[in-house]
Amino acid sequence: MTETANARKIAFATFVRRALDEARATRAWSGTEVSRRTGVSRQTINRWVRGDWASDPEAERVVAFCEGLGLNPATAFAALGWERAATAPHAGQPGPPMDPDVEALLRRLVDPNVSDAEKFHIRETIRYLAYRPTLRVDVRKRGKQAG
Repeated sequence: MTETANARKIAFATFVRRALDEARATRAWSGTEVSRRTGVSRQTINRWVRGDWASDPEAERVVAFCEGLGLNPATAFAALGWERAATAPHAGQPGPPMDPDVEALLRRLVDPNVSDAEKFHIRETIRYLAYRPTLRVDVRKRGKQAG
């Protein structure tokens, strides 16, 4: 293995380890929960942490891992020595417009005047809403039909 390849493995392993530590510390997520939320298997995440991979991780898995943890994939790509524009799906394309309520929550999460306890509650509420099962029937329509 070349020094460059080894350095990339160490840099990516460090990135993944820090992401896991952050998820444990701020969200109380276990490795199983990180795997569930990101869609990346625990075995894959453990291989990344150990730097135990023969070929580069798949870009889609790296993106899924980052997005599941609320991280910018560009940071992971930089650790891997990748150019984001060359490897990331939908690179350079603008995302959908942000809902004003979501923007307000994001501003509160980065506001130094908002307490850590309040930020924790905001994150927990967002997590609950993001991962709750969706209802098959629109409750509002069902209420109108009953009346």
